[in-house]
Amino acid sequence: MTTAVEAATTNGLELQPGASTPEPRTLFRPQIIDPSVRLRKTIFTLNIGDYNPEITKLTRPLLMHFAKKIGADIVDIKERKFPTWPVVYEKLQIYELAQQFGPGWNIYIDSDTLINPDMFDPTDHMSLNTVAHNGKDMAGNRWRYDRFFLRDGRHIGSCNWFAIASHLCVDLWKPLDDLTLEQALDNIFPTVPERNGIIDREHLIDDYTLSRNIAKFGLKHDTVQDICKRMGFEAGWLWHKYNLAEDQKIGEMREVLKVWRLQ
Repeated sequence: MTTAVEAATTNGLELQPGASTPEPRTLFRPQIIDPSVRLRKTIFTLNIGDYNPEITKLTRPLLMHFAKKIGADIVDIKERKFPTWPVVYEKLQIYELAQQFGPGWNIYIDSDTLINPDMFDPTDHMSLNTVAHNGKDMAGNRWRYDRFFLRDGRHIGSCNWFAIASHLCVDLWKPLDDLTLEQALDNIFPTVPERNGIIDREHLIDDYTLSRNIAKFGLKHDTVQDICKRMGFEAGWLWHKYNLAEDQKIGEMREVLKVWRLQ
């Protein structure tokens, strides 16, 4: 399997020998994708500071199986690029990384996600002009609306533990450029179960940013759950609980693996 960088080189556009360098105003040319060529797929994960090995021991083999099954490379985000922001905001490095890799599908999956080996490839059911999560929340439950949410009117709350976007829609992960961290946090209101659990405003900054980007850029949106409903299946191949202490989470994960007959 080619690496993500190799895939980016293969799919990239190059000037023909002898061709002159275009004027700056013509640099952004449409990229023509041959429909017969299978697009690059990259799975991104966040693993700053060697995230809990007891959890990744359970999730990593399943992630690797899923990547092999759908023909994707895995890129671990291990270094901080936004050191003054909450660590979950590092997921937004995908905005730059995906553009470096070139045309293709970009899939983000949290490191504490269990993926059933029978999980299908959602990109086989998606258009390049659409983004997707496993599910979605009601945006107004957590976020104070601004003009982008009000104009958009779809009230989509991002669940960024599982997110998909092609090269056409990398704005899904575009870092905030019109709000400070303090301004963004002022717009975030964790739900009662989250406040009674382990979730604070900082933990939700990535979900807020992606929700706002969906509204701001008018990104078409789908979910794995809705894809399954349209096919007449019940979605149940992904497991993720974010509002649990890690020792409790590990216990529940092991129970899920037993139900899946993987332990």
